[in-house]
Amino acid sequence: MPQPAKRERPSPGTKGKAAPEPAPQECQEDISAELSYREAQAALELCLAQLQASDLDIEAMAGLYERAQSFANRCEHLLDQVEQEVMQWDPEQPDVPAQPYQP
Repeated sequence: MPQPAKRERPSPGTKGKAAPEPAPQECQEDISAELSYREAQAALELCLAQLQASDLDIEAMAGLYERAQSFANRCEHLLDQVEQEVMQWDPEQPDVPAQPYQP
């Protein structure tokens, strides 16, 4: 007869909440890769608020930081894509077609 799984008790520093398991970096990037800019930005802001307001253990804090970094990377990637798509038009040369932006 199989034995029931043992439930772990939360540590006293977590105030009754189990610390979230940090997800592997690849999984976090996969999740953030599907998000729009606004979704990634909102998720980043939530992570940052949790980091500032929570009494987390170091493992949970590290996982939350990695998630926040993944969301920040997604926002930066989307902004880079938009920057490359922006077209510049020179009003002094109206006959010349707009060119892609190049820094």
